[in-house]
Amino acid sequence: EIEIQPDLTYEEEPLRILAREVKELRNKQIPLVKVLWRHHNTEEATWESEEMMRQQFPQLFASGKFRGRNLN
Repeated sequence: EIEIQPDLTYEEEPLRILAREVKELRNKQIPLVKVLWRHHNTEEATWESEEMMRQQFPQLFASGKFRGRNLN
């Protein structure tokens, strides 16, 4: 169930990482992860900063592996 706060908001909770890619700009690389969120289907998964997700949800990276690739 979704727990609605008094201000009519709720907190999203990530379930797992579906994919990883590195976005390349002119002189910078930005690692991204595609996140599947609780109460959403895979079509609604979002691309998020890997660094931000590691800080906020380290449990998603606990195994250290993702589809045979090391995420660390």
